[in-house]
Amino acid sequence: MIETLGALLKNLGIGYKLLFIIITIISGFLISKLIQFFMTRMLKKASDKLHVDPTNYSFLKNAVSFLIFIIMMIVIFYSIPELKSVGLSLMASAGIFAAILGFASQQAFSNIISGIFIVIFKPFHVGDFIKIGELHHGTVEDITLRHTVINNPENRRIIIPNSVISSETILNSSITDPKICTFLEIGIGYHSNIDKAIQIIQTLALNHPNIYDNRSEEDKKENKDQVGVRVVNLGDSSITLRAYIWAEDSGKAFVMKCDLLKSIKEQFDRDGIEIPFPHQTVYLRQEEPIKITQV
Repeated sequence: MIETLGALLKNLGIGYKLLFIIITIISGFLISKLIQFFMTRMLKKASDKLHVDPTNYSFLKNAVSFLIFIIMMIVIFYSIPELKSVGLSLMASAGIFAAILGFASQQAFSNIISGIFIVIFKPFHVGDFIKIGELHHGTVEDITLRHTVINNPENRRIIIPNSVISSETILNSSITDPKICTFLEIGIGYHSNIDKAIQIIQTLALNHPNIYDNRSEEDKKENKDQVGVRVVNLGDSSITLRAYIWAEDSGKAFVMKCDLLKSIKEQFDRDGIEIPFPHQTVYLRQEEPIKITQV
């Protein structure tokens, strides 16, 4: 298409060629402003949902304007025969520089693309409690197109590049429904009273301030237990009980689980319910000394 346009401009005078350059520049400017207008509206909506500063995305609009400017210059240089040779020389030298720059900024560009995907697909928002992979977890404080800032339970900020987040599994404890069911597993001895142990776990859990009643109205009418406890394993030396306890969010669930582990252990000790632990019995055998008889 550019070659056809160049053939048409080849036989025209200098005045028409200058007019073509002016029209191309004005058109590129108008297209750039139009795209920036729609991008500003789109990014503002995304910023409001993520509760971040919309100026974080201003560089993206500038990058689009720069791209349009490059396309406009290519059209001008390739359409006018007198400028074509100059344009080829400039493009050859710029190509080498672009290759070096592209190689150096490959990781940064990957972070930007991953940040755009986070903005579009919204796997988490500011204020969500998430876990990235197996190492990092905490509350999301800020999301930019380069990195995400997480405040962990130790009140330390973890800055994770968006490209790393895109390649990891994300566990979001706050999305849609923040309620969480905590699994509390405790082993008791085979000679211990199972029903008594279950009753202790249920009573202590119901008395904890962080417990949440997740039963439906139908479950309440049927008088189903608020804290379900099941025997989930018959091990080599213990019977494993699992309690299903609900809390409003992961933070309260963690505190409740820690408190119950302590209170259940103390109550089991008072009621004589054993919590087995690995132990070994060592038998020492003393051999009789060998008697040597002389002949």
